[in-house]
Amino acid sequence: MDKVVVLAAGLGTRMRRGQAEGLTEAQRQMADRGVKAMVPIDRPFLDYVLTTVADAGLRHVCLVIGPDHDELRQYYGASLQSQRLDFEFAVQAEPLGTANAVAAARDFAAGDPFLAINSDNHYPLQALQALCRLSGPGLPGFERGALVAQSNIPAQRIERFAVVEVDARSSLRRIVEKPSAALLASLGDSVGVSMNCWRFDARIFAACDAIEPSARGEFEITDAVQYAIDHLGVRFTVVPIAAPVLDLTSRQDIVGVAARLRGRPVQL
Repeated sequence: MDKVVVLAAGLGTRMRRGQAEGLTEAQRQMADRGVKAMVPIDRPFLDYVLTTVADAGLRHVCLVIGPDHDELRQYYGASLQSQRLDFEFAVQAEPLGTANAVAAARDFAAGDPFLAINSDNHYPLQALQALCRLSGPGLPGFERGALVAQSNIPAQRIERFAVVEVDARSSLRRIVEKPSAALLASLGDSVGVSMNCWRFDARIFAACDAIEPSARGEFEITDAVQYAIDHLGVRFTVVPIAAPVLDLTSRQDIVGVAARLRGRPVQL
């Protein structure tokens, strides 16, 4: 497989809010606009994400963008001269959730398997490689203890992340959103955390079409995945990963992420 869908159409609401010390003027301006993928380190943040994508052997990239994300289209569609990746764009007309964003890439997938990742997360190479080696759909289950110890994400935020429940075959049973403290205590630090990193096949589009909006009015990819498990017989393999994910959700994350990435080679 050689395709990846990058979800970059979000409004960046949390990135726009609040204040943070130590930002450059360029970082502050991009944070004000909420375009997380283009927050500058030495290069735009997404360049580092896509370097790992290319290192994993993926070649064809679909950026799912909003109607007004001209920076992303101009940079990746015209300005950037890439040797290892080629780019297509899909437009999510309205911010109707992650399942709606994945569905926008239907024509790009053209029936082939593909990875789907966030544009504001820097995933470890081993996670992407593990998904590429699978023979069917799956996701990394990021070990919660490793995320706390190695990522830039505060422990209290990680405690609110969705966790995966697996069966004896390492197949996904369900994703538990906003797990209770009691559940986390019972599962321990080795519990797998979902960071919206997936390997899908074409059946995910039928699932995206079938679900209803969630309580917050969005079409959620976790609901589509659950529908695929329950109604389409799709098996998602959960691959345990004990490695950090860098998260660029808010402007308070920028300085810490920049410190981790600055000086890393970028090869696109």
